[in-house]
Amino acid sequence: MLTIPGPSSRFCDGLSRRNFLRIGALGMGGLALPDLLRAETASGLRSGHKAVIMIYLPGGPPHQDSFDLKPDAPAEIRGEFKAISTSVPGFQICEHLPRMAKVAHQYSVIRSISDAVDDHSDFMCQTGRRKNSQPPGGWPTFGACVSRVLGPADAAVPAFVGLEPRMQHRPYNAATAGFAGVSHDAFRPAADAKSDMVLNGITTERLADRRALLASFDRFRREVDGSGLMAGLDSFNQQAFGMLTSSRLLEALNVEKESAALRERYGKGDAKVHGDAAPMLNEQFLIARRLVEAGARFVTVAYGFWDYHGNNFGNARNDLPMLDQALSALIEDLHDRGLDRDVSVVTWGEFGRSPTINKDGGRDHWPRANCAVLAGGGMKVGQIIGATDRLGGEPTERPVQFGEVFATLYKNLGIDVNQVTIPDLTGRPQFLVPDGCQPMKELVG
Repeated sequence: MLTIPGPSSRFCDGLSRRNFLRIGALGMGGLALPDLLRAETASGLRSGHKAVIMIYLPGGPPHQDSFDLKPDAPAEIRGEFKAISTSVPGFQICEHLPRMAKVAHQYSVIRSISDAVDDHSDFMCQTGRRKNSQPPGGWPTFGACVSRVLGPADAAVPAFVGLEPRMQHRPYNAATAGFAGVSHDAFRPAADAKSDMVLNGITTERLADRRALLASFDRFRREVDGSGLMAGLDSFNQQAFGMLTSSRLLEALNVEKESAALRERYGKGDAKVHGDAAPMLNEQFLIARRLVEAGARFVTVAYGFWDYHGNNFGNARNDLPMLDQALSALIEDLHDRGLDRDVSVVTWGEFGRSPTINKDGGRDHWPRANCAVLAGGGMKVGQIIGATDRLGGEPTERPVQFGEVFATLYKNLGIDVNQVTIPDLTGRPQFLVPDGCQPMKELVG
């Protein structure tokens, strides 16, 4: 982790400005300097600025208690929640999602994701692939691929920003840049402070001294050259300098620039860390919108802890209303600002939950059926894609793979998954999605 100290003024969520100038994370064998370090616009960069926001719900939320209720199932399956109507005729969701019910015409729900694995990890949600049989270097995240293929839309804003914290259950942070290269890993504004490396004596005020900054980078390069991770650092220095000396990133991260009414619309959520995962910080949804508006191409948010092996309905009564407020506000905000054709939003967890309620009043892991909510990106909205059986256990219509969703999101960014490849560490070209995965016609035609 590289930290360049700045002023100690504090933001409304209690984080200091210094937290927002952390770059990367310590990787095995050397320093990872993520996606602020790209010197040239990659070939294939499209005109205009398209972006994706991913809301990751670690732990696996109960699909049959949120967006795929089974009111006609036996009591031990359907649970305690009632279904309510939405703005889309014939589409019902949980009673604890009333705001999402009102904006249902602005998003679509996939009820039949069928290729999840029983693994508490962000890997499938971030890469669209399984961990087994990885090529040399490992499968890269969606954000790393986007950074590698498109580069930054604005030199002062990273292409890929990860707002998720370093979680106690580390597999929730398992996905990496893989063979796309460490310079395309996520820029993390509030990552694990224990991994910091500080440029002593250099503050943001002194970054105008270009030679001091470059000398500091040279020192880091000498220290880590043996790992091979920093090959090509010289070509990246100017962009790093440009980003760090610009106020554009800091402005995007400061939600106090928004009106009190809009911040109230998003809500605060809950700053307490849930389980071994993440807090439910609603303002991160607003920060994500501000980041893509400022130039970020891909922003991730990790929200809450959804592993309800016990007290499923008590936990959901607490958590669903907060998600309801934050996600509906983001969808409406993008629409109100005219960003709904350019910014795609995907919300999902690593798997669904078991149809049967267990002895502790919870639902267990269930990778055979899972839900996703998609909005924006110019996609066709106000529809339900796929279906599960009356118990919510098996897809009965239109089984969907994670890779199909990723192919759709790439298309929304202007990337052709049938043409674009990234070489792995042996030089072999690798396509961005698994074989056979194409953009979903239901969403993008």
